[in-house]
Amino acid sequence: MNMSKVYLSIGSNIGDRYENCNEAVRLVGGTQGIEIQRVSSLYLTKPVGGPPNQREYMNGVVEMETVLLPEACLDVLKDIEKQMGRTPAEKDHPRIIDIDILFYDSLVMEEPDLIIPHPGAHTREFVLRGLNELAPDMVHPYMGATMAELYASVKGESEVGSRRSNVGRTT
Repeated sequence: MNMSKVYLSIGSNIGDRYENCNEAVRLVGGTQGIEIQRVSSLYLTKPVGGPPNQREYMNGVVEMETVLLPEACLDVLKDIEKQMGRTPAEKDHPRIIDIDILFYDSLVMEEPDLIIPHPGAHTREFVLRGLNELAPDMVHPYMGATMAELYASVKGESEVGSRRSNVGRTT
């Protein structure tokens, strides 16, 4: 079977944010047809948009390989979010867990429910820091720049602190 390399962002700003992110990684990795390769550090970041005075987010990036097609992968991720207690909310509002597909191999696609690469990936420090940690030489298909170059362009904009994930680490 052909495996595709996929990068996900994970984030939480409700409850135990650190444990929510780790639980999401465990659930994704426990899905048939998905193998977690590596997990970035988890970063505490300022919220982007949404209502004022919401908590900071714990965010990270997951590198995985999968035999699932992008749409099936999205379905799995949405099911995990629901299983973890995520309920529908307005854009950029607090959430127990958020799991987004950032990149799926070098695929470029735009469907009503799925855009790859993720349209905000190249502007969000927490995404770029995690991608820089895991795949600094990966080139963004639209931007033509590496993750390291993109991260350098936004570094210091939103990060508050960092913490190592205890799930899926390789040394």
